[in-house]
Amino acid sequence: MTSYDFSGQVAVVTGGAKGIGKAIAEGLGRFGARVRVWDLEAPASEDHVGQVVDVTDPDSIAAARDAVLAGEGRIDVLVNCAGIAGSTLPVVETDPAEWRRVVEVNLFGVYQVSRLVVPVMQKAGRGRIVNVASLAGKEGTPNASAYSAAKAGVIAFTKSLGKELATTDIRVNAIAPAAVKTAILDQMSPAHVETMIAKSPMGRLGTVEEVAALTLWLCSEACSFNSGAVFDLSGGRATY
Repeated sequence: MTSYDFSGQVAVVTGGAKGIGKAIAEGLGRFGARVRVWDLEAPASEDHVGQVVDVTDPDSIAAARDAVLAGEGRIDVLVNCAGIAGSTLPVVETDPAEWRRVVEVNLFGVYQVSRLVVPVMQKAGRGRIVNVASLAGKEGTPNASAYSAAKAGVIAFTKSLGKELATTDIRVNAIAPAAVKTAILDQMSPAHVETMIAKSPMGRLGTVEEVAALTLWLCSEACSFNSGAVFDLSGGRATY
């Protein structure tokens, strides 16, 4: 296993109570980072501190950020992983309120958290940001229009912010996983999940450990000339 040294660094992982976010938080902690998990469900863990945070509420985010700074004085790593899938329905059958909510959490949440954490990194002169997008943001998954649109927005936002910060030592990148075995798949119909698996040349779901492994590299000092980039984890499915 590749090893990293995050000792002395403070990492914030949104949506880190379960699934991909939890695996990333555990990986960062395993290699020495002091991890804060921001989630609607604050996890009880000896490995990191959980804070109840709504990523769509700027006051909630600001309070959590200020608590981290009061206790740690810094934020070196930010992983924007909080997200929801929403229903798997055709556009004409999707409830507009749900469509808006999916975009609000998955895209607007990334913007809100980044907007409030980036100045901390700018003041320190360095940082690493990883946004969890999806292959759906590249391909546009049928019956998942809100999720696809939101994740496409995350990809474009990553490219924009990466360019804005390119002359600093703050790196901003995104990952675009295909279907990964997590509880979020329970929000989707079994037929929809099977369709996603069938599209994979490897014929399987990804694992949270595989996603965490790439994310850890992007959070490390080894990631020095990559910014505004999108890294696929698709089992060979990605075509561009």
